[in-house]
Amino acid sequence: MISRRHLIRSIGGLSALGVSTAAYGVGVEPVLRLRVTRYRPTPRQWPADFPLKIAVIADIHACDPWMSLDRIEAIVERSNALSPDLIVLLGDYVAGHHHVTRIIPADEWARVLTGLKAPLGVHAVMGNHDYWDDKVVQRIGHGPTVAHRALEAAGIPVYENDVVRLTKDGRPFWLAGLGDQLAYAPSQRYGRAQRFGADLNATLAKITDDAPIILLAHEPYIATRVPARVALQLSGHTHGGQVRLFGWAPALPPQHGVQLVYGHLRLKCDVIISGGLGCSIMPVRVGAPPEIVEVTLGRGPVVV
Repeated sequence: MISRRHLIRSIGGLSALGVSTAAYGVGVEPVLRLRVTRYRPTPRQWPADFPLKIAVIADIHACDPWMSLDRIEAIVERSNALSPDLIVLLGDYVAGHHHVTRIIPADEWARVLTGLKAPLGVHAVMGNHDYWDDKVVQRIGHGPTVAHRALEAAGIPVYENDVVRLTKDGRPFWLAGLGDQLAYAPSQRYGRAQRFGADLNATLAKITDDAPIILLAHEPYIATRVPARVALQLSGHTHGGQVRLFGWAPALPPQHGVQLVYGHLRLKCDVIISGGLGCSIMPVRVGAPPEIVEVTLGRGPVVV
C-alpha cells in the first residue's frame, strides 16, 4: 500500500521532471542544439555512378529570440562546410508563431541566406506559413508571397510548380519545385473557395527528357501520389513531430496509412523528410533536435 508521504514524493518527482523537460524543450533543444543528419539513399531511378551531394535546409521560422539572424548565419556556415553540390531551401521562412520578441523582416533573413554557396546553386520553394502569414496573398488568392519576393531579390530562385534542368560533370538531372499544398487554406476566411498551391501533374509535365528528377515539396503528404518517374522527394514541414516520445510523434497521425513524419521512406520514389530547424505554434522541441540534412546520391566518398 502506498503511503501518503511516498505519494507526495512521487508527485513532486514527476512535477520536477515535467518542469525540467519543459525547460529543456524551450531553452535547450530548439535554441542550442544543431546537428547534421546524413542519408545515402539509393533510388532505383538515380544512376549509381552519378554522385551528388545536397544540403537541405527546412523550416527556418526566423524570429527573435528563437531563430535570430546570428543563428541563421551559423546555419549558413555549417551548411557551406558540408561542401554540397547543391543547396535546397524547403520553405517556412517566417516565424510561424507569436511567442517572439521580434518578427524578422524577410529582407533581413533573405540577406543572410545569400551567404549559402554551392556549385549548382541555391534553390527554394515556399511553405505554408509563408502563405498563411501573407494576408494580401490570401485575399487576392495568388502569389508571390513576401518571402518569395525577398528570396528572388536576394538572387535565390523560387520554384512554384516549376522545374529547372541542372548539369553536373556533363550529366543532367531535373529539380522540380512544388507550390505549397496548404497555401490557401486560410482563404476561406475571406469568403473564397479553398485553393491548392501545388500542381504535381502540371509540374512534372514540364520535364522534357528522361534525366532523373529530384522533387522539392514543403509538406511530405503528396508523397503517396508521386510517381516512380521521380527519384527522390525532399520535404520538411513536420519538424519531425517537434515533440517525439521514444520515436513517436503524437501530434502527427499517419497520412493515407503512411507515417510521413520524419526520416527516409521508400514509396514509389525515395522520400526524405527533414526535422527542420525552427518551431511553429509553440517554441518547443523535445526529441526532435534542429537539423541540417545532407543527402548523398550515387557513389561518392564515404563519410566516417
